[in-house]
Amino acid sequence: MTDKHAIKNTITTPNVNLSPGEHSTRQFLGYGLGLRTDYYDIILNESPDVDWFEVISENYMVKGGKALYYLDAIRENYPMVMHGVSLSIGGTDVLDIDYLKQLKALVERIEPCWVSDHLCWTGQGGHNLHDLMPLPYNREAISHVAQRVQQVQDFLGRQILLENVSSYISYQHSEMSEWDFYSAVVEEADCLMLLDINNIYVSSKNHHFDALDYLNGVPEQRVCQFHLAGHEDNGGIVVDTHDHPVADPVWRLYESALRRFGPVSTMIERDDRMPPFCELLDELQQARDIGQMVLGTVAKR
Repeated sequence: MTDKHAIKNTITTPNVNLSPGEHSTRQFLGYGLGLRTDYYDIILNESPDVDWFEVISENYMVKGGKALYYLDAIRENYPMVMHGVSLSIGGTDVLDIDYLKQLKALVERIEPCWVSDHLCWTGQGGHNLHDLMPLPYNREAISHVAQRVQQVQDFLGRQILLENVSSYISYQHSEMSEWDFYSAVVEEADCLMLLDINNIYVSSKNHHFDALDYLNGVPEQRVCQFHLAGHEDNGGIVVDTHDHPVADPVWRLYESALRRFGPVSTMIERDDRMPPFCELLDELQQARDIGQMVLGTVAKR
């Protein structure tokens, strides 16, 4: 194993039980990419200069086959984190125990640095919408989600991260800003944040708020990971597509996030219109360069 991946030997699970004003120790993994099938062989054969990979949990909650073969092989050389899309932590259906068992089995298999999912609901009555639906921002929803997060954390035996989603609708029953809601959920549930910088930008355009207010409104000690991704700006509405390079205003917002939060493990998401791998490495280098500019030697590889 090369020195650049030696961080694998120092992996610790984030664990904070914070009192007001208390700060946690954040593990900084560096700069990562999403593990996608298009790039399996390149990663195995060329050992690219990527600090870590994020895997979509559901893609590997299987009994065997090609996906697990590559997952195990790549995990030998790179730290990994797990990112789910089907937990439906904000849903009203009872939490799916079979899903949680499969999730826990994958956690035990690859020993990720952390596990995340989305602050949303994804289905009703056992029907999966295959979309990330936002929640009303009110006290009832905060209590509902926090209780479910605690159940999941008890089952997994570890804290989880919740990611903010991009949104295109609002609810009449909302009583607060999205960032106040998000902050209240993670504080009440005692979990952590995966802050998606692109989603903040997308929602700020769709709902006409200042993205910097969002960054300044969430608790620094809870933020454990950043996502960067591309979107499609249609003029009247901005859509989180993950099929474009990271846009300039998102890079600028990322710079502001680094100034606010300091070194946070950063990952670029690409899920469609997959470019040559070298283009993703160029984007990753851009994130590193911004980190170096803002944070200095803290952000070195």
